[in-house]
Amino acid sequence: MPRHIILSMLLLFAAAAIYSPARADQTADILQGLTAKSFNAKISAVETLAASGDARVVAPLTALLEGRLHRRKADGAIVIVQAQDGKEFFFDALTGKPLGEAKPRSSKKIRVNNRLRGILRGALGALTLFSPDRAQRLTAAQSMFKSAGADSLAPLAKAYLKETDANVREALARTLAAVRLRHGSDEEKLAAAEMLADFPDREVRDLLANTAQKAQGGLLAAVTAAHKSIESRLNFFNILQYLFQGISLGSVLLLAAIGLAITFGVMGVINMAHGEMVMLGAYTTHVVQVIFHGYFPGAYTQSLLLAIPCAFLVTGLFGVVLERGVIRFLYGRPLETLLATWGLSLMLQQFVRSIFGPTNREVIAPTWMSGSIEITGGLALTNNRICIVIFAVLVFLLLTLLIRYTDFGLRMRAVTQNRAMANAVGIRSGWVDAMTFGLGSGVAGLAGVALSQIDNVSPNLGQGYIIDSFLVVVFGGVGSLWGTLVAALSLGLANKFLEPYAGAVLGKILILVLVILFIQKRPRGLFALKGRAAEA
Repeated sequence: MPRHIILSMLLLFAAAAIYSPARADQTADILQGLTAKSFNAKISAVETLAASGDARVVAPLTALLEGRLHRRKADGAIVIVQAQDGKEFFFDALTGKPLGEAKPRSSKKIRVNNRLRGILRGALGALTLFSPDRAQRLTAAQSMFKSAGADSLAPLAKAYLKETDANVREALARTLAAVRLRHGSDEEKLAAAEMLADFPDREVRDLLANTAQKAQGGLLAAVTAAHKSIESRLNFFNILQYLFQGISLGSVLLLAAIGLAITFGVMGVINMAHGEMVMLGAYTTHVVQVIFHGYFPGAYTQSLLLAIPCAFLVTGLFGVVLERGVIRFLYGRPLETLLATWGLSLMLQQFVRSIFGPTNREVIAPTWMSGSIEITGGLALTNNRICIVIFAVLVFLLLTLLIRYTDFGLRMRAVTQNRAMANAVGIRSGWVDAMTFGLGSGVAGLAGVALSQIDNVSPNLGQGYIIDSFLVVVFGGVGSLWGTLVAALSLGLANKFLEPYAGAVLGKILILVLVILFIQKRPRGLFALKGRAAEA
C-alpha cells in the first residue's frame, strides 16, 4: 500500500484526538489546574496543556519543572519568578510580561513530585515539535520515537499537519507510525507496520522485532514482512558502508605510501623514517593552527588550507637535507640505509617529544569537514573522510601529471629505468635523487595533514602507518604510482570487509598472509616497472 495512503489512515485515526485539546483562549484557565492540591489533577492539567500545542505553555511548564512557577496570593495569578540583579521579579506565565518585583511571601511555589517531573519532561519534548527552530523540531521528532506514549499521538499528528520541512515530516511520520504500532488498535497496528517498512534503519528494525514476539495472526505476518524487508535493505546499506570505509582507508594508505613509492622506486632506499615525515606534516598542521589562533582567530578553523603547502615545504626540505646529509653516502648498502633511517626515526620522535611533549596535540577540523551526510537511516558518510578521499585523488593526479608531463618527471623516469644511461646523457642523477627524496617526503607531509583530521597527533603517529606503507608499495609494484593506488584501495577494502567477520587483528594477519602468497607468485607486485635496471 502506498505510504501516503497509510499515513492518511493513521492521521484519520488521530483526528478526534487532534481537535480535542482546549482552545488557545482556554489555556489560562487550564493553567490554573496546576495549583490543585492533587498531583493527579496537576498531571491532567500538564497533559492537556501539552496536547494543546500552544507554544506559550513551554515557559510555564519549564518554570514548573525548575521550581520557578508560583501562584500569586493577591489575585491567584500564575506567575514565573525570575532573579535579576539580586532581586526577584514576577513575569506573566503565558506572555512573559513583567509584573513587578516579587515581595517576600507574596506568592507560593507550585509543588511537583518525581512522577510529575517525568511527565513534564515528556510534555516539553512534545511541545518542541512546534518550535520555530527546525533543528529542535527534528530532534524532538526523532527522540520521541522510543519514548512517546499514546497521549503523544495528538501533538504528533498536529505537528505533522503543520510541518513544511520534508525531513521533519519524514521523522514525524516515522514516530507517528511507531506510536500506533505500540498503542493502536489492530487496524492501526497493521497500517503502522506497513508504514514502518519504508524506514530502513536499526531502530525500526528492533521495534518490529520486539513487536513480532507478541503479535499474532495478520499483525505477525505484516510485522515479519516489514522486518525482513528492512533487514535486507540494511544488509545492502552495510555493504555500501564497508565500501565507503574501505575506500576511505585506502585513501589514507595511498597518502601514506605514495611518497614511499617514489623514493623506494627511484632510489631503492628503504626509508624507515618515512613515518616520521608523516608525523612532521601533522605537527606542522598543529603549529599553523596555533599561529592562526594567536594572530587570526577569525580564520582559526580555515588554517588547514595554509597547512597543506606549509607541511609539503617543511617535510620536503627536511627530506632534501636528509638525502644530502645521510642517504647519499649509503647508496648500494640497503642494510646500512635501513639502520640509519631507523635510528633517524627514533631521533625525530625524541626531538618532537622534547618540543611538544609526549601528549597528543589537538587539531580542530574546519566547519566544512565536520558532521556527516546521511544517505538513509543506515548509511552515513562522514565529511572528513569524504574530504580525505578527494584530497588523496587530487594528490595522486598531481603527482601523475608531474611525473609524466614535466621535465623533472622525465629525468626522474630516466634515472629510474636506467641510472647509468641517464648519467651518460648528462642527467645529474644526484640532483634528481635529492629532489625525488624531497618530493616523496613532501607528499608524506601531506599525508600527515590528512591524518591530523582523523587520528591523534603524537610523536608515534607515523609508526602506525610505516608497515602498511611498505606493504602497499611491495604489493602494488615498487615505483609504480598506479600500482600503489590499486594496492592501497585493494588492501583498504579487504581490511574493512574482513573486520566484521575476523576482527581487526586477525583481519590484518590474513591480509599479510595473502600478500606474502601473492608476492611468491609475482615478486615485482601488481605493476612491475619496465626498463633495463628493473629487469636486471
